[in-house]
Amino acid sequence: MKRVLNNAISLGVVVIVLFLIIPLPTQLLDFLLIINIGLSIMILMITMNISDALEFSIFPSLLLVTTLFRLGLNVSTTRQILRQGYAGEVIQNFGNLITGGNIVIGVVIFLIIVLVQFIVITKGAERVAEVAARFTLDAMPGKQMAIDADLSSGLINEQDARERRHKIQKEADFYGAMDGATKIVKGDAIMSLLITMINFLGGVIIEILINHGEFASALTRYSIVTIGDGLVSQLPALMISTATGMIVTRSVSEGSLNKDVIKQFKAQPRAIITTGIILWFLAVIPNTPHLALAMGGGVLVGGGVFISRRMEQERIAEEAAAQSAEVQPEAAAPSETDYYKDINNVYSLLSVEPVEMEFGYSLIPMVDESHGGKLISRIVIFRRQYAQDMGFVFPSIRLHDASSLGTNQYVIRIRGEEVARGEILVDYYLALEPANPLGEVDGIETIEPAYGIPSRWILPENKEMAEIYGYNVIDPLSVMLTHLSETIRKYAHELLNRAETMQLVENLKRTEPDLVEEAIPNVVTYATLEKVLRNLLREGVPIKDLGIILETLVDSLSQGRDIDAATEQVRGALARTITRRFCEDGQLRVVTLDAEVEKKIIASLTRNEQGVYLAMGPDLMQQIVGQLAEQMHKFSDLSQTPIILVSQVIRGYFSKMITQFYPNVYVLSFNEITSNVQIQALGNITLDAPARDRRAVGT
Repeated sequence: MKRVLNNAISLGVVVIVLFLIIPLPTQLLDFLLIINIGLSIMILMITMNISDALEFSIFPSLLLVTTLFRLGLNVSTTRQILRQGYAGEVIQNFGNLITGGNIVIGVVIFLIIVLVQFIVITKGAERVAEVAARFTLDAMPGKQMAIDADLSSGLINEQDARERRHKIQKEADFYGAMDGATKIVKGDAIMSLLITMINFLGGVIIEILINHGEFASALTRYSIVTIGDGLVSQLPALMISTATGMIVTRSVSEGSLNKDVIKQFKAQPRAIITTGIILWFLAVIPNTPHLALAMGGGVLVGGGVFISRRMEQERIAEEAAAQSAEVQPEAAAPSETDYYKDINNVYSLLSVEPVEMEFGYSLIPMVDESHGGKLISRIVIFRRQYAQDMGFVFPSIRLHDASSLGTNQYVIRIRGEEVARGEILVDYYLALEPANPLGEVDGIETIEPAYGIPSRWILPENKEMAEIYGYNVIDPLSVMLTHLSETIRKYAHELLNRAETMQLVENLKRTEPDLVEEAIPNVVTYATLEKVLRNLLREGVPIKDLGIILETLVDSLSQGRDIDAATEQVRGALARTITRRFCEDGQLRVVTLDAEVEKKIIASLTRNEQGVYLAMGPDLMQQIVGQLAEQMHKFSDLSQTPIILVSQVIRGYFSKMITQFYPNVYVLSFNEITSNVQIQALGNITLDAPARDRRAVGT
């Protein structure tokens, strides 16, 4: 029984299709015609009482079903009319009601109803649905960007954003379906006219030619039946068409149609009174219906005065409530000194934003979406891309203006402290100078803030010429966003906190619950995992494959290794990821260390209570740093990041030392490079001759 109820609609559609084939008795036809009229009234009432079109999202499909139901009944009634000249009491009574004993009047009234349905209601609903569908689809990108902006600024969470995106998609689907559904309504109106003509002409012809009846009798008989059948069909169609127009015009409503009409008419008492006075004025003109106009004017003036007095009473009550509310806060509002006497209020001053960006006055339009600013939407795109690349979702960025900055300046802060600063010209383009430009373009010399490349701010009219000369031309928004993105990449390890680490583990638990249960917190604590992830992010290694990271940590920490050694083990497990991150076209260009240099570094490793650290002599450090400076010039003509290749034993300690002098140099070990990569050594750092001689004499 339950299965039958769950499929009742599907079975009903099949039965409706059978109406087109199977003859129905007149008693059943009467019942189904009443059901059809009742269903159309119910649909109209629903559309008038909803405040949002999506509350009745099944309407397009329901429109198709009701139209098919109505056409099925039309075919059944046509079969009875042409066969017997009678199709039940409902049709007969409606025909007598509309004709009133006069066939001509009945035909005229029926045609008026049909034309109102076809020309006014159906055509208008079709146009409104078409415009609503187009406008809804055109507005989708803007709505999506607004959701991304609210999510980025922290006004909504991910769940709210997901729900709002789903609603936007449902709106687009609904109005698109309504655009097509109105074509069904139009076709139904045309088909009803054709069926009415068939009933009348076919019935008269059959009565005269086959049944040998009289022409006048046939005309009267089939006129009544045809008009009754058409009316029974057109009344539900008219109500469904009205419901169609009603539902596609609910986009600007705040409540049901009843509430909106009453609320908005009550808000205009002056217009109601004015209308009543105009009716009174018309009542005194000769040859007008004086009594009817005077009564109508009196009702309107009386209703308008009553509403106006009611609104005045409500306004006075609201002002009194507002005054009492203003007096109470003024008496209770403490001074700043009294406010901070409560130590709990002082803690509100201690909050620190993870990432902040401050702007000068001229840069505000680039951020403000109401003025066409696109920085927020670009940040949202970068956050998604960074999460896909690195496996870490950096927190929301607080954007605000700062009067202390120059009009064209901006500042990036990490946990309240300034880490980067830049200056851009909004009405210019930034042209990055190539190594060998084909020509020189006029502009204001500057330095690109993210990478320190010599550049020029050029006017928009010089953009094409600069590109011809080989300059890489960037718009101001991209300059600022690039600087922000590089700053976040550089300080990502500082943005990863304990809460984000726990969130990453919760995300992993959805796919690998057994691994998380085994590892955390029995073997790997959240603090240990956070330190390892920070070590990886500090050197630009993606943490997206958290499962491999956690598995390797379990094995490494079970063997008693410290966090630094465990990090090196994790890097080895992420060899493919690291290779993809730093390798280009199957080749890896590196600078290597001489075996003697590596031995010296290994000999400089010292262990204390805090762990192992590198205690290298100043002479050896100076030689390595000096030679590395010469080797870095070999990477200047290459698009690859400078890389030093060393053994796994010293990689972590050597990297910490080198990044103090060259923060943009990456140190990799041999076991972090997959076997299918061709390694090309651009240089080798060795001990110079005097150092080797001193070592030999000492021996």
